[in-house]
Amino acid sequence: MMLEYLTYAALALLVIMFLSQAIRILREYERGVVFTLGRFTGVKGPGLIILIPVVQQLVKVDLRVMVQVVPPQDVISRDNVSVKVNAVLYFRIVDPERAIIKVGDYMAATSQLAQTTLRSVLGKHELDEMLAERDRLNADIQEILDKQTDVWGIKVTGIEIKDIDLNETMVRAIAKQAEAERLRRAKVINAMGEQQAAEKLVEAGRILAQEPQAMQLRYFAALHDIAGERSSTVVFPLPTGLLDHFMPRRDNPYGKQQADPSSASMGVSNVDPYLNGRTIR
Repeated sequence: MMLEYLTYAALALLVIMFLSQAIRILREYERGVVFTLGRFTGVKGPGLIILIPVVQQLVKVDLRVMVQVVPPQDVISRDNVSVKVNAVLYFRIVDPERAIIKVGDYMAATSQLAQTTLRSVLGKHELDEMLAERDRLNADIQEILDKQTDVWGIKVTGIEIKDIDLNETMVRAIAKQAEAERLRRAKVINAMGEQQAAEKLVEAGRILAQEPQAMQLRYFAALHDIAGERSSTVVFPLPTGLLDHFMPRRDNPYGKQQADPSSASMGVSNVDPYLNGRTIR
């Protein structure tokens, strides 16, 4: 009797072991690559899968997007600047059969390929392009990786350059370059402002020249502005044309009134006080 119980227990244990090896349940994002006696027989899943123990083996494959950090890489740019660049790689498996059969370890293979592609692509560009055109560089690297991993059944959905580390010397050089660029822009903007101001002044001068009274009004406005300031100095704009009335003319350096031509014709002589009473004929 005891022997029968042991026999039934052994049979039940064998059945449990058989079912545990034969029944597999795959989630919605998983697929199973089935090998029968070492030969590929198909991809199954998701859901309940029944296998023949010992004869069939199942390899699970995750179809979700995977994230892999690319380690920092030493890159020498086209303008001979050494930088350290790391990135983040996003990919997923679209063909489980090729991902398992065509490559031994698709995770390691994709990581190594991403590192070499990152160095080769960035080495063809200058440092300014690495810093300013990351989107274009990301697209170029993604395109190259996607073509090479297509034979493995892997789709590269994206790659993002994460950090670009520079040494202290290059950081200072870039800071000086940026400062010089800002000074250049400031000087250009200042020159453009002077040019526009000169054009406006010329235009205002033409308008004021059409009406002399307008200039006098501008004088009064300037005096009003000066009077409003708390200053002990008052600047009074004096027209230069007003001084002509007080300055001697070139044809009469002594400021005397010339004789009437009619009186000279009548024999009247002009007496110059500076010639000691001598007459001028």
